[in-house]
Amino acid sequence: MRTLLLLLLLAAAPARAELATLRPFVVVDDAVLRLGDIFEGAGPRAAAVLGPAPAPGARLVVEAPQLLAIARSQGIGWRPVAGADRVVVERPGRAVASAEVVALLRAALRHQGLEEEAEVELQAFAPPMVPQAAFAQLAVEGAALDAATSRFAAVLVVAAEGTPTLRLRVTGRVVPTVPMLVAARRLALGEVVGTGDVRLVRVPASRLRPGAAQRADQVVGQAMRRPAGADQPLLLADLAQPVAVERGATVTMVYEAPGMQLTAQGRAMEAAARGAAVAVMNIASRQVVEAVVVAPGRVRVGAGR
Repeated sequence: MRTLLLLLLLAAAPARAELATLRPFVVVDDAVLRLGDIFEGAGPRAAAVLGPAPAPGARLVVEAPQLLAIARSQGIGWRPVAGADRVVVERPGRAVASAEVVALLRAALRHQGLEEEAEVELQAFAPPMVPQAAFAQLAVEGAALDAATSRFAAVLVVAAEGTPTLRLRVTGRVVPTVPMLVAARRLALGEVVGTGDVRLVRVPASRLRPGAAQRADQVVGQAMRRPAGADQPLLLADLAQPVAVERGATVTMVYEAPGMQLTAQGRAMEAAARGAAVAVMNIASRQVVEAVVVAPGRVRVGAGR
């Protein structure tokens, strides 16, 4: 009789709760949060869905009272040891690249008069987050460009697996750009600029430095009057014809007249570039005359100037 009574009592008792421990820090990749994500040893109910996971790139904090309520409702044998018990849930994410958005906007605004070389600037743009490994599809809708103010607005649509489709309003402005030459490497004082020493960039018209070179033919073959660092704008005032005759150098003096050409050796009294006037002393006569530099180490004097 006692044995039968004990069996009846055991049958009427509630099932023993699963014993579990807390996971204080959790990283989830799924769109939902499951019981097994926050409790170690949740047993058969580990796959039970508790609710949506945080948005990609965001976190969720589950405090002790909520954890206790979840444990009780799911039959988990867990109680908080201290009021500070909590679970931090994070979901990895990656930001949509601003460059991708700009490329879509360029394509959409080109039909509304956007110049190919203009710069598209986003204003107050916070890149939306998508799941870390998800493929994101981007689209632009309703793009409109105001020609009078150069401002635009559009709706960015972001669709990615594991997250609801996002529709964000994006705004910005179109900035005209102009060409500008910069040094491709460090250029030393007196160095003659070659074609590979410069590169062309485009900058907003408002950022073009006064006197900056805008064409390669303005600088190639010129000598640096001041050194320039890599990516530094090249100013016309910092360029000059390279020195063709050094001060004190021996030069060939050429005198030309109809049907006659005479040459003599001279010494340059100063440095000069091609086409510049220079004082030259005839080594034989010691007479100083004015000449014009026509080539490295060669000057012209007399009627042929």
